[in-house]
Amino acid sequence: MSERSVLVVAHTGRPEAIRSAQLVIERLSAAGIGVRVLDGEAADIGASGVAVMPSTAAAAEDAEVVMVLGGDGTLLRAADLTRGVGTPLLGVNLGHVGFLAEAERDDLAATVDRVVTCRYDVEERMTVDVVVRLNGSVSGTTWALNEASIEKAERERMLEVVAEIDGRPLSNWGCDGVVCATPTGSTAYAFSAGGPVVWPEVEAMLVVPISAHSLFARPLMVSPRSLVAVEVLPGTPRAVLWCDGRRTIDVPPGARVEVRRGTEPVRLARLHLTPFTDRLVTKFGLPVTGWRGRVRQPVQPSPPLKDSQVGNDGGATGEQRR
Repeated sequence: MSERSVLVVAHTGRPEAIRSAQLVIERLSAAGIGVRVLDGEAADIGASGVAVMPSTAAAAEDAEVVMVLGGDGTLLRAADLTRGVGTPLLGVNLGHVGFLAEAERDDLAATVDRVVTCRYDVEERMTVDVVVRLNGSVSGTTWALNEASIEKAERERMLEVVAEIDGRPLSNWGCDGVVCATPTGSTAYAFSAGGPVVWPEVEAMLVVPISAHSLFARPLMVSPRSLVAVEVLPGTPRAVLWCDGRRTIDVPPGARVEVRRGTEPVRLARLHLTPFTDRLVTKFGLPVTGWRGRVRQPVQPSPPLKDSQVGNDGGATGEQRR
């Protein structure tokens, strides 16, 4: 196998993703780069000359990058493999909005060329670590890149919770749930629940009640050093904790969910230094008709200095500098 290697992860339920994976493998192999695929996807992709890896962190270990072909859900699945080993993820959007993806389907060949020539940057995205406690004991731990959401498990009844920030109670909510999100997740579930859009470089955690029956149920943005806790009150229906819509833990009445900044970030490969504002406009199709940008006044040349304004060193005198 080549000293260089790339892991390819695809949404094999989509024929387009399979075709894209085959193209990526062909171009990477032609460039002398070794290719890995996951054992659960190898048969569907049907490529030869690749290393078939178990669907564990070992698949991404020592790889240069993980190319993810699909939507944000596929990238979140790949993040499970890379978070512990630090391999950057490069998403190619074959889905709908695809906020986490760096490239679009039409740019696939050019994206592979950028990987071959190592022309990409890497940025780190904040994660959250989550602990569920029951009667003082830890009953479950997990993590999230986008969000941890505590949701009611029974449709017919509201969830009764109390929110806590840094060890102090904030408010009781009768609600459908509470979303605790990262800036990356601000455009995902938290956005749908009415939370603010947060630029990725802002370090903060979001707390967004879902359909809360309360006068004070606004989205909150707290310090990244804060400990956010949501306690499910006794006598209320049981809840379920969802992390990135993938990992679940049951949260019975009386349980407590603690969310804090994650100890390990997720690394994303960046091909373009596109401002996040432009990404919002493109992904959501926001209207910007009429924008003219900053109006710049023409630069007027400075008048030449008179002899009396020039010092011995040829520079402007103090009077002129002022």
